This record gives sequence, structure tokens and C-alpha cells, in this order.
Amino acid sequence: MKVQKISLVLGLAFAALSFGAHAADAELDKMVAEGQKNYAHNTFNGNGRVCESCHVGGGKEAGKLPNGKAIPSLANAAAIFPHINQKSGKLVTLSDQVRSCAANALQGTPPEYGSVELNSIVAYITSLAEGKAIDMGGMPK
Repeated sequence: MKVQKISLVLGLAFAALSFGAHAADAELDKMVAEGQKNYAHNTFNGNGRVCESCHVGGGKEAGKLPNGKAIPSLANAAAIFPHINQKSGKLVTLSDQVRSCAANALQGTPPEYGSVELNSIVAYITSLAEGKAIDMGGMPK
């Protein structure tokens, strides 16, 4: 009888942990989906462009800046951040880079640090790097 109780308690504990993991996965999936929508549609009250305007194919393909300059995909972006900006010598995170794009390329108001808007876009871009090795100091591909 004691073994059965222990098994029941362990089984319930495992089920609770599994449910918690699934709930966390569901929340992350929801955040990534929200980020994908922001990526494709949010202009940040700027010039009318969105992330997708330059980083085409959902960021999975090489893109182009408005001046025609080719830019790499975002497929490994999360794997190469943070990095040191060569010009300023400052550490740049993926959140910093998203905010910079919103302010400069999109000429909009960058999302606030810690906001759902920013975190969702970072979650989406991070999802593109799934399975990629961390490559600090690496180059975008």
C-alpha cells in the first residue's frame, strides 16, 4: 500500500510538472505568434514600413534595405547576440537591435524594454534560430 501511495504522489507530481511545462510552452508559442504579427504588421508609428519590409520571408530569407543594399536573413540572429558594436564598443542585445531598427529604419517609436511588443518580436526572431549553435562574434547568415 505504501508503494502505491508513493507511486500516486510521484505520478501526480510528474503530471503537475508536465502540465506546467506544457503551459509554459503554450505561453511561449503565444508570444512567438504575437511577435510574428508585430514583425509583419507593426509600423511603430513610423514611415509605414514594417520589419518584413526589409527582412523578407518572415526574416528567413536575405533581404534588402530601402536603398537596395542587401542584408542577411535573421535565421541566426538570436545565436549571434549579444555582440560588441565595432564602432561604439558597446554591448548590443537583440532587444537593442530591434529597438534600433524601429527607431532608425522604420523611423518609429521603439517599443519599451520589457514590453510585450518588444519581447514578442525578440521571441519570434529567437524562434528562427532554433537548433542553431551559439556563435558569439559570428556573422548574420
